[in-house]
Amino acid sequence: MSSAVQFSEYGTPDVLRVVDVPPLTAGPGQVRLAVRAAGVNPIDWKILHGSMRQVMPLDLPAGLGSDVAGVVDQVGEGVTAFSVGDEVLGASLTPSYAQSALADPTALVAKPAAVPWEVAATLAGTGITAWEVLHKLKLSAGETLLVHAAAGGVGTFAVQLAVARGARVIGTASERNHEQLRSFGAEPVSYGKGLVDRVRAISPRGVDAVLDASGRGEIPDSIELAGGPTRVLSLVAFDATSTGIQIHMTEPGAGGPEALRDILALIEAGRLRVPISGTYPLDEVAAALEASRSGHPGGKLVVLPV
Repeated sequence: MSSAVQFSEYGTPDVLRVVDVPPLTAGPGQVRLAVRAAGVNPIDWKILHGSMRQVMPLDLPAGLGSDVAGVVDQVGEGVTAFSVGDEVLGASLTPSYAQSALADPTALVAKPAAVPWEVAATLAGTGITAWEVLHKLKLSAGETLLVHAAAGGVGTFAVQLAVARGARVIGTASERNHEQLRSFGAEPVSYGKGLVDRVRAISPRGVDAVLDASGRGEIPDSIELAGGPTRVLSLVAFDATSTGIQIHMTEPGAGGPEALRDILALIEAGRLRVPISGTYPLDEVAAALEASRSGHPGGKLVVLPV
C-alpha cells in the first residue's frame, strides 16, 4: 500500500484525507513514479471546491494534483524513453498528491541534478502555460509586454521568459511584490484606478501585447494600451470573449516537453528563478490549499510526499 490525499465530497480543504491506496501498475505506454514533490496550483482547490465539476466531472473519492517530479520505479510495455531510476518532471496521469503516480512519458522530461525537487515539481502547470501564451502572443525581442498579476504563478514565469526573449516587461502587482519583479527584470506598476496613466508614464506609446492572469477587470485598459484586442490574452476573463481578445485554457496534465526544456535551460543558466513559498507533507495538504486559495502565497507551494 501507499499513501495518497483524497476527498469523498466536494468542499473546503478540511474534507481532505490521507488514505492508503492499492499499488499502481504502469500500463502499456506508461511509467510509474515514486513522487518526490508535487506542485500546488489554483485549479486544485477549484476542483476540490466543485467549481470545475461541469468541465471536469470526477468519480469520488478522487485525488488532486498534476504537476509532479519523481523517480521512475516501473516502466510499462513499449516505453523506451525512460528507465527505472531516472529522475523526471512534468505532468502525471493520476493525482500527484500521493507517494506514487502514473505518467505518460511524452509529458515528462529528465530532471537535471542541479534542479531541486521542489522547483522541478512547479514547472509543468504554470511554466508551460506561460511559455504557451507568449508563443500565442508572438512576443519578440524589443517589444513591450504588460503582465497583469506579474508576481503570481503564471506571471512569475511569463515575466522571466519574456525578459529572456529580449522583451521589455511591465508588470502589475501589489506594492509588496515590486522589488521581486524588479529582480526578475520587470518594471512594476500598481493595480487599480489610473493604471493606463501609470503605464503610459513609463511607456508613452503603450504596449505591444498584454497577458492578463489577474481577472480584476483590466481588459478595457489592456485593449486601450495595446491599441486593440488582437494581442491581448487572458487566462481568466472568460466573460470578455466578445471584445475580441484571446482566451487561453490549459488542461491539467497537458504536456509540454519543449517548454519544460527551455525553462530548465534558463534555470540552469541562472536566468530564471522559481520562488518557493512553502513545502508541505501529505498530512498538511489542506494548509497548502488554503495558502493557495488566499491568492497571496508569495511563491510556489509544493507537496513533499516523502
